[in-house]
Amino acid sequence: MATQPSDAELIAGLQARVKELESENAKLLSQLDVCRSHEMEKKLHGPDGKGRECKGNMKSEDKIEKNTGYDTRFMSHHSKRYVALKVMYFGKRFYGFASEAQMQPTVESELFKAFEKTRLLVGDKKESQYSRCGRTDKGVSSVGQVIALFLRSNLKISAINIGNSGEVVSDEKLEGEIDYVRVLNRVLPNDIRILGWCPAPVDFHASNGFIIIHVCFDRFSCLSREYKYFFWNEKLNIPAMESAGNKLVGEHDFRNFCKMDAANVHNYRRHITLFEISPTDVRYNGNQLWVIKIRGSAFLWHQVRCMVSVLFMVGKSLESPNVIDVLLDTTRILRKPQYIMASEVPLVLQSCEFDDIKFMCSSDAGYALQSHLVNECQIYQLQATIFHEALLNCVPLSNDQSLLSFQGSKKKVSHVPLMSRPTEPSYEERRAKLNIVG
Repeated sequence: MATQPSDAELIAGLQARVKELESENAKLLSQLDVCRSHEMEKKLHGPDGKGRECKGNMKSEDKIEKNTGYDTRFMSHHSKRYVALKVMYFGKRFYGFASEAQMQPTVESELFKAFEKTRLLVGDKKESQYSRCGRTDKGVSSVGQVIALFLRSNLKISAINIGNSGEVVSDEKLEGEIDYVRVLNRVLPNDIRILGWCPAPVDFHASNGFIIIHVCFDRFSCLSREYKYFFWNEKLNIPAMESAGNKLVGEHDFRNFCKMDAANVHNYRRHITLFEISPTDVRYNGNQLWVIKIRGSAFLWHQVRCMVSVLFMVGKSLESPNVIDVLLDTTRILRKPQYIMASEVPLVLQSCEFDDIKFMCSSDAGYALQSHLVNECQIYQLQATIFHEALLNCVPLSNDQSLLSFQGSKKKVSHVPLMSRPTEPSYEERRAKLNIVG
């Protein structure tokens, strides 16, 4: 006669069966998620992946669902890959790049809206291992910002698996992959564009080349960041500015050329590798547009705008080029003189350079990108023409005046020499105040 199983054995058997059912349910949910994703891909881009024609005059971008919210947990079983993206944005309407800013919109917030709208984001922002090469201020533009994060991949063959967050596609596999440039540019606003993408190693970190746990990988470090600052000549002493700017090259303590963040930054030494000042081919009303190019491994908060501000004082013959030497001597000048930074509008983050990161763009995406940028240039040229027409039709000046003489008769503001101005608290004074508060 067979013995009846004990209560403990029955419970153990039921628990094992529950685990089997949970495992089977998870597999079915994963298959359902894949089917939903394929269906969404067809809706977004058509069965051939090139996008469907829209009826009437509706643009192809308009057919993408307006509701951008979706539960990224349902994407967790998708293949994904770590991707570096090269980003261009015109900063005029943005409150800086980083989404931590209290004001909206920011460039970063618009990018993540696009990631969600295109169903490219796998998991939330934290799980995506997101990083950026820099965080430009309100109004600053870029043609070479670099970000990196995990994005959904079309490729199903995985190289490695990290926990339960989806399979990671190996770096070298490219054929059949999502055209990230084309897909994202179709939904991004007109003043943001992805210029290229590149598969990146999973330990790549766009800000400084190391992973979140701060273990350094020199191979993936950001080699340099380059900024350009555009300005009209307006009778500036360009040779004096060039002489002063060359003094910035090399490794120096730039605490007198930045907005000090004593709570988070304790080392103000930075290395400037290049300074150039040159004319562009743009002229207007007899005035030529010039550009300052500055390259370095890293920059402090507002450093470029502070350096340019002092250079303008030199160009206007208000300060000697030697004022740069004085401000760089932090053993002598312990407290930064108060002065206004140069405007943020002409500042452009030109490039962020890395080893082994070669950005690419498909021919279709490249053609669409170039067409868009040409169209934007034409729009701004048209706006400039309209303002020029207004200038020609404004109230006439008296007979003994001309537009050029009017420009040259701007009211001169009395200049207080930098070394005679009130000063800001020194780093040590700021730290002491923070320690008292803490």
